[in-house]
Amino acid sequence: MKHTRIKELLNSAQTMQEVYVKGWVRTFRNNQFIALNDGSTINNIQCVVDFENTPAETLKRITTGAAVALKGALAESQGAGQKYEIQVTSLEILGDSDPEKFPMQPKKHSLEFLRENAHLRVRTNAFGAIMRVRSVLSFAVHNYFQEKGFVYVNTPVITGADAEGAGEMFQVTSLPLDNLPKNEEGNVDYKKDFFGKHTNLTVSGQLEGEAFAMALGQIYTFGPTFRAENSNTSRHLAEFWMIEPEVAFNDLHDNMDLAEDFIRYVIKYTVDKCGDDLKFLEGRLLEEEKSKPQAERSELALLEKLNFVLENNFKRVSYTEAIDILKNSTPNKKKKFNYIIEEWGADLQSEHERYLVEKHFKSPVIVYDYPANIKSFYMRMNEDGKTVGAMDILFPGIGEIVGGSQREERLDVLLEKMKVIGIDEEELWWYLDTRRFGSAVHSGFGLGFERLVLFVTGMTNIRDVIPFPRTPGNAEF
Repeated sequence: MKHTRIKELLNSAQTMQEVYVKGWVRTFRNNQFIALNDGSTINNIQCVVDFENTPAETLKRITTGAAVALKGALAESQGAGQKYEIQVTSLEILGDSDPEKFPMQPKKHSLEFLRENAHLRVRTNAFGAIMRVRSVLSFAVHNYFQEKGFVYVNTPVITGADAEGAGEMFQVTSLPLDNLPKNEEGNVDYKKDFFGKHTNLTVSGQLEGEAFAMALGQIYTFGPTFRAENSNTSRHLAEFWMIEPEVAFNDLHDNMDLAEDFIRYVIKYTVDKCGDDLKFLEGRLLEEEKSKPQAERSELALLEKLNFVLENNFKRVSYTEAIDILKNSTPNKKKKFNYIIEEWGADLQSEHERYLVEKHFKSPVIVYDYPANIKSFYMRMNEDGKTVGAMDILFPGIGEIVGGSQREERLDVLLEKMKVIGIDEEELWWYLDTRRFGSAVHSGFGLGFERLVLFVTGMTNIRDVIPFPRTPGNAEF
């Protein structure tokens, strides 16, 4: 007999004479009531055991974490707060769990403790909910682009190019580290390495994505990216996933339209599909907020924050206008900002971005036309000669969530920008070819997937929204 998922049973329109379920015991009380969960839903189903006719040895093995299979009748529940329960007629222990050693006991655990047990933390309500939300968000990303006719492109994980120009990359090599081959100049001879050149793990699939957009029109990438930034903050990971669409013939305004439409779609899709999980996470967040000082508490509950994005038009404002607003703001004048805005050209920090969203405009904000010297080389130089066609989308509670730009399609301008910052033309010869042969206006943006999951789940540490976080000093599991 095929077992039925608990979510299906709880959503059933009628009782059933016989059902067969498998799952893990969350709690077992009074030698009679099992709270069973199989991962399909945040909700457990109560299973009532006939303890008088169940062997004592079997009852002893029904412990938190044990895997069991149950048969019985799906009946209307006698208890409050639940629609159905299972009146158990037969029970099989599939996998024992040592109640004294199993770390995920039915009590509140610190997030630090759960990170140390990342292989088991998904058995808790919170992390089960987070990972189901992550799964639905991932599907929504693909669904949106596929419905719009985008081509999904798998860009390389191993690359010889640094898309960001930051240099904080993980090197890939097969050379013996205890006996590195040297060339005549005394430097490492990468010609003897596996790829015959210096290579790294990618920080972005954008450059390769641009090449494909110049043939397929509109593409997107969604894959792992890596940063060797030695940062232990709550917002940094060494390995994370990036969503990067690239669209031929789109200018900056088209790019903003696409990004706004995309992010609204994936959030609404997830709100519609993950109601129970999001309500649970909202309740968890509200409890967490109670322990914070009043000044540090969020002004919006989780679902209010998500609806804030869905129900408000995204305000579009130039960087120059945003700087004027910030310079003249009360927290800037009273030096309440950690980073005081004094003049045009300052790089916006999270506190500035959140002020624009939460205090000034009271809506999501898109800031565009940034100073060229604080943005990447591939962004299109505007006619003023000092700003580029870049745009960032800012959200409440998190600041920047999307960054993108119109790409520099003019070969001569791109070559000059590369020369100024010291990027070797030979290294990116293939990228420059896309400007030599049929170049056209094109645009794209990048969205760190974990940043999106962080926003939708209300979590505050990015290590808690990826299954197995990779951070400095930590590659466990």
